Formats: sequence, structure tokens, C-alpha cells
Amino acid sequence: MAGRRRPSPNAATRLQSGGDQEPRWLLLIHQIPPKPAYLRVKVWRRLQRLGAAALKNSVYVLPARDSTLEDFQWVRREIVDEGGDATICAARFVDGLSDEQVQALFHAARDSEYGQIVDEARRLGESFVEGVALDAERSAELTGHLGRLKRRLRETAAIDFFGAPGHEAAEALISGLEARLGAAQAPTPRSGGSELHKAPSGAVWVTRQGIHVDRIASAWLIRRFIDRRANFVFVAAKTYRPKPGELRFDMFEAEYTHEGERCTFEVLLDRFGLDDFALRAIAEIVHDLDLKDGKFGRPEVAGVDRVVAGITLAHKDDTARLERGAAVLDDLYEYFRRQRPASRVARSGG
Repeated sequence: MAGRRRPSPNAATRLQSGGDQEPRWLLLIHQIPPKPAYLRVKVWRRLQRLGAAALKNSVYVLPARDSTLEDFQWVRREIVDEGGDATICAARFVDGLSDEQVQALFHAARDSEYGQIVDEARRLGESFVEGVALDAERSAELTGHLGRLKRRLRETAAIDFFGAPGHEAAEALISGLEARLGAAQAPTPRSGGSELHKAPSGAVWVTRQGIHVDRIASAWLIRRFIDRRANFVFVAAKTYRPKPGELRFDMFEAEYTHEGERCTFEVLLDRFGLDDFALRAIAEIVHDLDLKDGKFGRPEVAGVDRVVAGITLAHKDDTARLERGAAVLDDLYEYFRRQRPASRVARSGG
């Protein structure tokens, strides 16, 4: 036909040579209604968290993967449920943008985020003097800040689909900062200067009903490492009156409960002198889940959180929750126990 524009040679070559290839990209094309006003911002933020790159005001791209397709499907559902319209396409770029140019969009976005993490890590490093011991309050503050930075790094890396150059520098800086902070932290004294407690045998251990992460983990710790014949009683905190000989944990005025910025699991480790690398790793996970302060920033936290949530949703009975939670913790303990030699090398920088 006269007047119709023919594809450019490069585009024609790409179309012909890629005819048998799977589409490399997913596009989300949306139309958002003017009301509700918050929807446009909500969708934009959601797409930012997914790591999607904007091609146009209403066109976003992700690499074609099962996980990214599911992510776009959830966003599309949100838009449609609010009265908007959205379409997801599997695509190959034939003319105009090249694959390399689209990939560069992802690199630029992630490098910007890595750069922000690097800047914040440097400011944090300038806020304390290497070789000068930190008091407990300042140590906790800096550790919490570092934990949040580590979490941001993990979240950014999770959407760094093509390995942006900035990742290596951010990771190295945070690792170095973690080592510096660890060297500046004074050893945590035992609470109140108390002596180690003698492990009981066959005691009655009491805690609140509706056990969740700290109580599940603490009960597992008690039965496996402190009192193998422990008897657990789960009570309504408001009506419970303590009886002679009972040992209470993770409840008001208990013998073993939160102290300062430590959860009950951490307190039990300290009181009974359980100096075990694998237990300390579990303690850091329990701490971050229970206190929600990101102090340790362990990568296992999100997964354990979902497992515990599944246990509590599936089982209303506390004995059943403890049984299921104990099985998970047994396996987690074995994993960390076997990881100990590698962890030592990593921490020593060897």
C-alpha cells in the first residue's frame, strides 16, 4: 500500500531472528479512573516495590518470569477492583527500544537505590568512633539502624533482576560496617549481674494462652535444652493466679520474660548459660519477629514469620502449636548447627 511505513532494517531483522524465541518482557498497561484519588499513588507505590520500570505514564515493564507475572496479576486485580482497566502483555521489543535499553532502565533504578543505601551507611559509620566501646543504649540504636539498612539491601537485591553494578559496593560497605560495629560493642553483661540459674527437672512452666513466636520458641528451648521433662500450662493472663513452684515465662511479672530490649528467648539463653551458635542465630530471628525492631536483620525472618503465621492460623490449640513449632525449630537448629564452621570463617573475614 502506498504511504505505509516499512519497518526499519534493524527491526525487521530482530523480528525475523527472534521468531522462535519466548517473549522476554511483560507489560502492564493500565487506565486508572480519577476517583478514588489515592488509587494512582497506591498503584505507583506497588509497582515501585515490585521493581517495575516505567516505559510510559501508564505502561510498566518487568522481565518475563512466573513470579513477575503473578506480581502484575495482583496489581491488575487491584486496579480492576477499583473500577480501572489493565492489560498484561508478553512482549518482545521490535522497533524503538532495544532489550539493552530496557535493561538499562532497571540498572539505573536499582543503582539509585543502592546509592541511597551507601550514603546512609556512610553516615552511620561516621556516627561512632572505631575502637571506642559503645554503651548499651547507643549500641542498640546503631544495631537497629544497621538492621534496617540490611533489610533495604535485601529488598533492593530481590528486585535487581539484572545485577546492577551498585550492588557489590553497597553489600561490601554494609558488611564492613557490621564488622566495625561488632568490634565497638561492649559485651552485654548478664542481667542484674545474676548468676546462672540451675536447670530444673519436671517443673511446671506457665505462659499465656494463644502462644506465638516468642512463647513457641521459648517453650521449645525449655523442653529441649533446659528442662526435658517440662510440663507446660497455658493460662488466661487476666484470671491466672500463680501457684507455688510454678515457673512463668513471657508474661507479666514472670520469672523469665522480656528484659530491656531482649525477648524472653534471649533472656532464657542468658540465664541458663546456653552459649550455642545455632541457638544465638535462632534468638536473633525470634528477637526481630517479636520486637519488630530489625535489630539483627537476618534473611530468614520473613520465611519463619510466614511459617509461624501458618501454624497459628491452622491450630487454635496451644499444645498443637507448640508441637508443630518445635518440629520447625528442630530443623532450623540443625541447619544453623551445620552452618557454624562457615559462619565463623565469614565473621572473621578469613
